[in-house]
Amino acid sequence: MKRLSFVVLFGVLAVTAHAAYLQCSLPRHPESPQQRDGRFHNALPRPSLGFWNGLKLTWTFFFDKPKGTVPDRPIPVRAITRAELESAPDRSLYRLGHSTLLMKLRDRYWLTDPVFSERASPVQWAGPARFHAPPIAIDDLPPIAGVILSHNHYDHLDHAAVMQLAAKVGRFVAPLGVGDQLVAWGVDAGKVEQLDWWQSTEVDGLRLTATPAQHFSGRGLTDGDRSLWASWVIQDAELRVFFSGDSGYFDGFKAIGDAYGPFDLTLMETGAYDPRWAFVHMQPEQTLQAHLDLRGHWLLPIHNGTFDLALHPWQQPFERISALASERGVSLTTPLMGERVDMQAPQPGAPWWRP
Repeated sequence: MKRLSFVVLFGVLAVTAHAAYLQCSLPRHPESPQQRDGRFHNALPRPSLGFWNGLKLTWTFFFDKPKGTVPDRPIPVRAITRAELESAPDRSLYRLGHSTLLMKLRDRYWLTDPVFSERASPVQWAGPARFHAPPIAIDDLPPIAGVILSHNHYDHLDHAAVMQLAAKVGRFVAPLGVGDQLVAWGVDAGKVEQLDWWQSTEVDGLRLTATPAQHFSGRGLTDGDRSLWASWVIQDAELRVFFSGDSGYFDGFKAIGDAYGPFDLTLMETGAYDPRWAFVHMQPEQTLQAHLDLRGHWLLPIHNGTFDLALHPWQQPFERISALASERGVSLTTPLMGERVDMQAPQPGAPWWRP
């Protein structure tokens, strides 16, 4: 079994090495204050895990995971139809899985980090598999005004989904370098707009601002940090929504809250965390504090419930953030995958992850 695992791992590494070669040939952005020596950087240097600790963690992740990281029963999913979307009120939101959200704003549709493939991986015969099918297939989606991308990791940037969506998407809005990747894949360059931190764009009356995050990027062995990562501020007139992408906790959340808060709804990473990589993925306590720093009203936890990307039980993020929100009096919404959320007046939601 372990021999087979090594073969699978070797194949994945070979594919990611090829992807890295392609990524390294993309344009650089020396004009960005975040880029030095051809790579992007966080405001604070990312601490090194160390070779041996990294090797041990890789072994544990691939070959010695604890029990409970994958559900032992089907996850409830509410199927969505195109007719339902078209009749839904404006400012409706649907969680499709992991960090993929579908929003209806100004009677047009927006997707964040669309991942529809079976695996969050460079290949579809190995890597983290989905716990559930998407509530709606790409072919059944209405025309999409825009796709908002946070960074290029496989659980946020799905090549197959991007290529299938390209014809029905009006605009892809991405951090620096991620847009170059889309164009290299064959997406029409006229549809792609890429921004640095604190830069904004307006699309069909919706204002989007790329804001800082504390993370990293890369799709292979040698392309680390060749593209930027970001969180996003989404403004529809008086409605303000924050999309965290992936991030460790840092003082940037307060800076974003001071500049753009308060937020009606924060879509916050809560899952795939571990103390060993807390610099790039928040613990639930930090997620809650980031929400408070942003001056958020309602918190919707994302980055959970779809892929096995950590060493904690799959349902733990929901339990921890629910308990913390209750203790601190924070309004929390935990919709089923595919359940409609009113972005102006969210419902609390049920603890669907429990037996």
